[in-house]
Amino acid sequence: MRPSPTDTLLALFVLAAAATPAFGAEVENDYPTKARVDYVIGCMAANGESREAMERCTCSIDVIASILPYDGYERAETILAMRQGVGQQSAIFRSTKQFDDVVANLRRTQAEAEIRCFK
Repeated sequence: MRPSPTDTLLALFVLAAAATPAFGAEVENDYPTKARVDYVIGCMAANGESREAMERCTCSIDVIASILPYDGYERAETILAMRQGVGQQSAIFRSTKQFDDVVANLRRTQAEAEIRCFK
């Protein structure tokens, strides 16, 4: 016996509802693929370009993503990039306590990721 079109639509609706996070629920994976790939490439450059390094680096970004929302990660990465410059504008990024706190939060998260994935 074939399911009716109504039964098929109802089954699809139930599957879609089950796959969608609850309203107001935190999205676990809010990091764009590009950000994850950039992190893994940089991590592998620092830790060797092997399959083992790739597995550890992907583990590391997964841990970071599970602890630090993407907007916090992006803010810290922007601050770190701006600190690389020269002149008065980059000095602001190096000497502001609020920016230090944002970067420190990323560093703590990276330390946790290193403990979980590289030890």
